[in-house]
Parts: sequence; structure tokens; C-alpha cells
Amino acid sequence: MCTAGRRWGRRQRVLLWGVLLAAWEAACGQLRYSVSEEMPKGSFVGDVAKDLGLQLLALQDHGVRVVTESTTQHFALHGKTGYLVTAERIDREQLCRLVEKCVVRCELVVEGEMKVYGIQVEITDINDNAPSFREAEKELRLSETTVPGSRFPLAEAHDPDLGRNSLQSYELSGDEHFSLAVQAGPGGDQRPELVLTKALDREEAAVHELVLRASDGGDPARTGTVRIRVTVLDANDNTPVFSQSEYMVRVPEDVPVGSVLVIVMATDEDEGLNGDMKYSFHKISDRASELFHLNSETGEITVKNDLDFEEIPSHELEVQARDGGELSDTAKVVITVTDVNDNEPKISMRSALSEISEDAPSGTVVALLHLQDRDSGSNGEVRCSLNGTVPFRLEKSFEHYYHVVTARELDREQVSEYNLTIWAADGGSPSLQSSTVLALRVLDVNDNAPVFTQERYSARLAENNAAGALVLTVRATDADWGQNARVRYRLSEGWVRGLPLSSYVSVQAETGALYALRSFDYEEVREVELWVRAEDGGSPALSSNVSVRLLIVDENDNAPQVLYPPPPPPAGAGWAGVELAPRSSEPGALVAKVVAVDADAGQNAWLSYELAKATEPGLFRLGLHSGEVRTARFPLARDAARHSLVVLVKDHGRPALSATATLTVLLADSVAELLAELGSSADAAAPGEPAASLTRWLVLAVAAVSCLFLAFLLLLLALRLRRWRRSQLLADTSGALRGVPATHFVGIDGVRAFLHSYSHEVSLTADSRKSHLRFSGGSYCDTLPARPLPDKPAPLLGEEDPASSRTKEPAVPPL
Repeated sequence: MCTAGRRWGRRQRVLLWGVLLAAWEAACGQLRYSVSEEMPKGSFVGDVAKDLGLQLLALQDHGVRVVTESTTQHFALHGKTGYLVTAERIDREQLCRLVEKCVVRCELVVEGEMKVYGIQVEITDINDNAPSFREAEKELRLSETTVPGSRFPLAEAHDPDLGRNSLQSYELSGDEHFSLAVQAGPGGDQRPELVLTKALDREEAAVHELVLRASDGGDPARTGTVRIRVTVLDANDNTPVFSQSEYMVRVPEDVPVGSVLVIVMATDEDEGLNGDMKYSFHKISDRASELFHLNSETGEITVKNDLDFEEIPSHELEVQARDGGELSDTAKVVITVTDVNDNEPKISMRSALSEISEDAPSGTVVALLHLQDRDSGSNGEVRCSLNGTVPFRLEKSFEHYYHVVTARELDREQVSEYNLTIWAADGGSPSLQSSTVLALRVLDVNDNAPVFTQERYSARLAENNAAGALVLTVRATDADWGQNARVRYRLSEGWVRGLPLSSYVSVQAETGALYALRSFDYEEVREVELWVRAEDGGSPALSSNVSVRLLIVDENDNAPQVLYPPPPPPAGAGWAGVELAPRSSEPGALVAKVVAVDADAGQNAWLSYELAKATEPGLFRLGLHSGEVRTARFPLARDAARHSLVVLVKDHGRPALSATATLTVLLADSVAELLAELGSSADAAAPGEPAASLTRWLVLAVAAVSCLFLAFLLLLLALRLRRWRRSQLLADTSGALRGVPATHFVGIDGVRAFLHSYSHEVSLTADSRKSHLRFSGGSYCDTLPARPLPDKPAPLLGEEDPASSRTKEPAVPPL
């Protein structure tokens, strides 16, 4: 119990010593710790978080882990405390067989920051192994003639511990004929030898029993024993002798199994049984005994298993030759294994990103690589490279660690994913290579605005469309990905005829389809200019605009509208329009003009005129495109005075629309004929009808105007006769007037023109349902121009001095 307590106290002191020896070497970026072997799992090694100046939250967030080159993970990082702890119970003798200073190298990888820190942990030895012999019993055969003082090598004990914990001394007990001598070997090891101190006598004692004890320097000390049985034989004069005291062999590590490495040879001058040689391994490690075989008869040392330079580069053996008389000799065999380029470079991905934003700056670390080649020299020199032309490069980080960093800015729209092939090649001949692939997806950033497939859009929409009709579809594409590439459409604000644009058209947000919300009328809206905005779903959103021109296409939905003559009155009473044509008109004389308009446009508004019905078909003709009514021949005496013409006005739409107009033409050469015809027409009208009554009033109005005109003429005559013979000449003048033709008072053409103009106004007034007097005199003159007045009209009252007449009284103005 006390021994166990002392042992635990020693372990605590060793642990404390390991903590005190932990140091941080900033220059090389390494942490150094030490820990005793055989510590339980989870034992404290070092405070990594404190030594590196890392926060515990940062350790948890950035994904920190401990990695090592070997397949066995000896250490781990405690996530809550940031301590480096043992991941398993460590046996220094198993981990470092032939290495005096056992140092385990590992790395602390901070994945989030793509950083690596080197850690070296020295495994300190404890006295956990006792010295041991390969054989529990050893038998020696000695001749009774053996000279006292002769020495016989004994099997050495093996203690894998180091320092004071290793083998320290030997002790021999059991017989006065023998003593123990310890020789120092070339490597500082202790080689026990059995020394004959007293002559042997087979008759006195045929067998001698001895015990060899080996002790280490631990506290407490550990020991191992071997029993030695010495058999006394008859005389054997000569001992075997090796041809060489030391055999040196160099062999490549890829030597085939079964190959002979060396032949050891010893000679013995004795004959017979005493001269027969037997070879055996006198001193050999456990691992070497697995690799090499010694032929006891021939002395051939052959390869039993594959050699590995990276595991053990050199083996030291001792071979013993023993004759039949139990005399022996030993020789040393050193087998040096040379390196062969039999290990290809190994690429380990310590940390790597699977995604990277396309706006990541140049130099962003995307992966942390570790390269390892177990070979040595040039065979272990590794060069790494990236395959192909990619926007990445390799940068050395720490010892055999490399960073894969971006060489320039990325563009997801050009390359959305990279499969980086990383090659590693050693310096051997031939060179060995290995590769690994890093898959890296480029994350999208909203750096591209939507782009419309056309610079501008235009569409034609027939008027009278149905509400909700599809006009056109605009389309924009976004080179980004995901939500950043989701495009939505909307209308920019605008106005059409004082109303918001949104009351006329709408755009479907997802598809970009443009719909008409109401029926368009070409006569009201002929063109709509609007802007459509495409906006992506990024944050912040990017947008672009496109112009859309909507042309309203005319349809033949409006019939021609006759402006003159006006439409006929109800029940067909009265006249729709009255025109006066002299019976003396020549062929081609303009009688009237039908005026019509069409609210449509283009071909739908091209009008043509046809004479659908006439009282005398051959008397008048109608201009196809002008609408002018002209005489086709000279009016005859037998032709009726009143003619009714029905004019058909058609457009050129499909189907064509038309309207009719009724025009009344009166043939008269004098006022009397005109009044008579108007009167007869008025009497023929049905009593009590509004149109007939209105026509009657028209006749009365014409008569009243005529009377006023005559009164005006009489007043003029009175004023002129007042200066001359007031009483005498008045009667003569009245008589003279009766004999003067009507044309001497005023030109018959003037009267016709006056009545013609007046009849136009009255007819429009009579047939106007709103009773508006709206017609300019200029348009009537275009319809039927009056004949020009004579240059020198005849005087009204006989012969008179023209000069005095011009100076005293002004001429009667032409009417």
C-alpha cells in the first residue's frame, strides 16, 4: 500500500514537472509540453487556449481540433476548458521503440480561421517495465578441462525504460566455481559474462545451478532473473572463432522476402562432435526476430518479413557460434536498411471550405493542406501544385502545411463551381505522385441587375379589345442565382388622359405579361408609352427599366358622318337640304357638295360617294372622292323643277360602313319660280307636323326678307330721285321703272347668290334638331359660287353724267 502511494506521488511530481516545462516558442509557432506515459485518458497536458491567447467561445465557434500524422489519435482538445488532454493511455516503449527521446508531434487546426499551430509533446518515461531475459533458463556445457578465468558471455536482459529506470546491474548467485563480470559494450550497454573461478571436476559435480538477476534503477527497483544450468563435459580443446568480429550489411528496404543478407562463419579446429558448429542469435530485439532468420547450420541470415526504412532504419544483432563441446564465440551483425522511394506523397485535407462567396477578396483561404512523405532525403521532398488554370494558388503555411487561397476575385456567373485538383510529387526517381480534389461552390452575390431580352418593346392592340386581353410579355433575365435571380415586374407611374396608367394596363409580377384593363378606343387614345421595371430579389435589390410602346390599331367601328346636308327630318317631311341650280347651268357646273367625315383612320376613313337615287338620273353626277354634285348636261324645259338626290357615303373598312344623305336641288331662273316652288312644297307638307310648319315659316321668312330687300331698293331710289325733279320726274321715273328689266335693278346672278346663301342657312336651321344657325358663308360659296357682277352696270335713271354721279352719290353696293 505504501509502495503504491509512493508511485502515485512520483507520477504527480512528473506531471507537475511536465507542466512547468511547457513553453511557447513564438518564433516557430510551436507549443511544447511534456506528459508522463501511462497517464489515464483525459489527463491534463497543457492549457492551449491560454498559451495561444484564444478565447473559449472562439474555440467553439471556429471548430478547433487536434490532428496527427499517425493513425492513432493520442491527444484531444477539451472544448469547455481549452486544455490539451490525453485521448488514450500512452505507452512510451510501444510508441517510441528505439528512440531515446520520445516526442509526439501534432497540430492544432483552427478551421474557421484556416490557421495551424504546431504542438510537440514529450512522453516522459516511468519505471513501468522490469528487466527481462529472452529465455527463462539458459544451459551451458563446459569441459572439465576449462581453464579457470575463462569467460562465457551470457544472455543480456532487456529493459525498455530509459535512464535510471532502465537496466542498471547484474547479480550472480548459486556456486563458488563461477563469478560474474560485466563488460561495457560499444553502445554503453552492459554485457554480463560468466567467469570460471575454480576448476571443474565432473566427478565432483556434473551440474552447477546458477541464477542471474538483472535490476533497474527505479524506485522501487524492478528485477528479472534467468536460471543458468552449467553441465560439465569431457575435454574440448578449441573454441569456435568467427571470421569477422563485426558484419556490416546495407540492404534496400524493398529487398524481397527470403533474400540472403549475410553469411556468418566460424571455425573450430576440433574434430568430430567438438568441431560441429551451431549458429544462433545471442542478442536480438523482438522486432528484429520478426524480420530476420538465422540458419543454424549454414549461418545464413535471411529476410523473413518486409523491411521498412521508415519504421526501423538499422538493426544490430549478435550471433553466437557454439561447437559440440559447448564452447562458443559471438560476432556482431549490423544491418542498415536504405531508403527506397516506395511511399507516395500523402495529402491530408486538414480544413476546407465547401462554399465561398464570389465577392471574397483575393487571398481568402479556402483550404488547409498537409503533405507527408515517409521517405527520406530527396525521396521525401514533396512539391505540390494546382492542376489547370484556376483563380487559386498555394501558399506555404507551417512546415508541411499549405494554404489554398484565392488568386483573384471570383465570378459565379462565369464559373459556379470549382473542382480543384491538387497534385503532390516527391523528388524520387521515378517520382511518385498523388492527388486530391477540393470541391468548392461559389456562392452568389447580387451583383447583376436584370437585363431585358429586348432594348425596347412595342405591340399593336386592336381597339375595342376585351378587358383583360394580353398585350405582350416582357422578359428579363438575371445572371445571378437563387433569390438574387428572381425577377419581378411592375409598372412605372404614369398618366393617360388624366387617369393613372395603372387603370389602363397592368403587368403580371411573376411572368411580365402585360394586360389591358379596359377597352381602348382609337379615336380617344392612339398610343400609350409606358415603362416596365424589372427588379430582382437581392438585398439590396437591383433593377432595370424598359420602354414599352403600345399602338392602338384602328378598326372600322365608326360609320361616315355627313356634315352637309344634315340628316332628313322625321317622317320624311320637308327638305333635308335645298340647293339652287339655274336652268341655264352648263354641264359640269357645281351645284352642291356633300361633306362627310369618318372618325376612323387610315383606310377605314377613306370615303367614297355614290349617287344612290335621283329624280332624273342623267341630269346630275357625283364626284367619287370629292362629293361634289355637278350638272351632267344642260337642264331641259321638261325637267322637273325639284330634284331629290340620295347620296351614299361609304368608307373602305372591312366590312365597309356607310351613311346616306338626301339633297334637294331646285331648278329656277327667277325669284318668282323659286318662291312658287317653295310655296308648293310648303302646301304639300302635312298640316300639324313640325317639319311642315317649320317650312311654312321658312317661306314666310324668305318673303319677309324679299320685302325688306325691295324696301331697301325703294329707299335708295327715293334718295336718288330726291335731288332731281321731285315732283315732275317722280311719275316719269315710276313709269320708267315698270319698263326696266329686273336685271337693271340688280344682277340676276346676285339675287340667285343671295337666295342661294339664304336658302342654305334656312335649310340647315329647319332641319337642325338643335335649332342652331351654324354655317359659314365661305363654305356655301365653295358649294355654289355666285357669278361675277358686270364691270359697268347700266344706270338706273336714263342718261346722267357719270362723273357727277360718281362724285355725288356712291354706287349701290353689290349684293
